[in-house]
Amino acid sequence: MDCRVVVEAAVPVYDVETPDEAVRIAISKTGELLNPDLNYVEISMGERTCPHCGDDLDPAFVAADESLVALELEMSVFNVEREEHASRIARKEIGQRLENIPLEVLSVEEEVSEEETESGQSEGAADGA
Repeated sequence: MDCRVVVEAAVPVYDVETPDEAVRIAISKTGELLNPDLNYVEISMGERTCPHCGDDLDPAFVAADESLVALELEMSVFNVEREEHASRIARKEIGQRLENIPLEVLSVEEEVSEEETESGQSEGAADGA
């Protein structure tokens, strides 16, 4: 089974003035730490919401020219037995390169291969004929 794993990372950034600047620097910093070994990991801004009112918040919190940025790191993990196995592999692979950065697995979804999709469509076409 192949899985798509999304991991949230809390990336610290220093000497910034705005949330947008913090996000740009955090994405760049994370990309440098992951490349070239994990260049297949997709990096995007994390989504945060207020726990009390449910409003959307910026992915970066800035105070005293320092920021903590929520990023989502997404990667595929191949040939695993269970979703828990895929999440452990993703955390280990990403965590080895992002030392001292907290990680949390947000989601694990089984990937449907192109072969499975094509065979399902051909079977459906044969049943309908």
